[in-house]
Amino acid sequence: MPYANLREYIAALESQGELRRVSAEVDPYLEIAEIADRAVKCGGPALLFERPKGSDIPVLINCLASLSKMHLAFEVDGLDDIAGRISEYLDLGVPKGMAAKLKGLAKLAEVRNFLPRSVRAGACQQVVKREDFSLYDYPVLTCWPGDGGPFITLPMVFSRNPITGKRNCGMYRMQVFDERTTAMHWQTHKQGAEHYRRLRQMGKETRMEVAVAIGADPPTMVAGSLPLPPDLDEMLFAGFIRRKPVEMVRCKTVDLEVPANAEIVLEGHVNLGELRTEGPFGDHTGYYSLEDDYPVFHVDCVTQRRDPVYATTIVGRPPMEDFYIGKAIERMFLPLMKLQAPEIVDVSMPAEGIFHNLMLVSIRKSYPGQARKVMNTIWGLGQASSTKCIVVVDDDVNVQDYSETAWRALNNIDPERDVQFTLGPIDSLDHASRLPDFGSKMGIDATRKWASEGFVRPWPEVIEMSEEVKRRIDPLWEELGIDRVRG
Repeated sequence: MPYANLREYIAALESQGELRRVSAEVDPYLEIAEIADRAVKCGGPALLFERPKGSDIPVLINCLASLSKMHLAFEVDGLDDIAGRISEYLDLGVPKGMAAKLKGLAKLAEVRNFLPRSVRAGACQQVVKREDFSLYDYPVLTCWPGDGGPFITLPMVFSRNPITGKRNCGMYRMQVFDERTTAMHWQTHKQGAEHYRRLRQMGKETRMEVAVAIGADPPTMVAGSLPLPPDLDEMLFAGFIRRKPVEMVRCKTVDLEVPANAEIVLEGHVNLGELRTEGPFGDHTGYYSLEDDYPVFHVDCVTQRRDPVYATTIVGRPPMEDFYIGKAIERMFLPLMKLQAPEIVDVSMPAEGIFHNLMLVSIRKSYPGQARKVMNTIWGLGQASSTKCIVVVDDDVNVQDYSETAWRALNNIDPERDVQFTLGPIDSLDHASRLPDFGSKMGIDATRKWASEGFVRPWPEVIEMSEEVKRRIDPLWEELGIDRVRG
């Protein structure tokens, strides 16, 4: 059974030795972040700070900060298990034969079981605060010395497309300005920003309703970070991952629904056209994102559990918790990428590339120029369109092995011939691009070159010892014990 809420997941972490309770008083201003950073860098457990300074609400951090925690969070043996389930649905195609048709119908019926379900009441509304509340009641972290203030870093931000009426859930950081307002960091390419722009263009409204949920079962909590197509409900995908519908409850003051099992919910609005300076913010690039103007979120009502847990994260120089969330996204969305480019065998986004700076791609090459076709396909895919560097290698290269990939790529390229530059959208957090949200991207074709691509020289074989010799040496190697000798 999937986790019903965040506290069930906390219990699972603790039972597996993946959680450390911190009973000492620790300050949400920099101190919790420093402990969390050290913990993730040494492969440590999730942390539950039971006595954050200035608040009686515990702080949960690093709850997804390793592959083992991600497996526990999604209740799988490996992240590729989820990718396998996605592939099953994508492979239904046109069924051949009665058995295949019945299987396809069963799969389609199963999808209906993942649809979000509206409920009349939820634990997230056990306490309702319409007047007497302050955002400073909550242990919101200031993570880095240069940050512009405390930031809510693990929110589920709900808005509605004013044209289609469909909801969106995004994960956008929120700087706390005062007791009742925050920034709403809607980057240009995000759906929340698109809803905001469309509502302004329509000119019929002066404000936009927004609801922010904090803390839930893991698939629901991270759904807002998934690079889904516009208007595909993140709560449906969360239901798919957890194999059970996400229960949604209507907010008290805005016409939006939020996960009924959430810990804390902020209900409010954004005034169209009202901007305020947000930042700086110590970001997942390892650098501070600079100040910029963003919409202001006004909190009109807070609902919560009677004894909420404040779930948060810290980002900075990788690897951090967000790298492991990104690795899950990489594995889950590989089947969708293959749907657009079937020649793709595997992809990898190294931690040092912080998601949008570097993607390694292996392909099954069958015609000249195919590596460049794949690059251009990826630059046309949703959030992947902002990938700054793409390196394409042949299918016999393991792109999860960065040493092997670098060795093969650097040996295989003629820089002038194999490097391609293009201009287009760039991640808003890229501080090196020539303009905000716009700059150059680079593709490297590190595949073997063919005569049909203008390469007329012989291409050498990779050095490999024969399997027969390896088999003869295996027992002798064990007897010699060389790998057990330490100098």
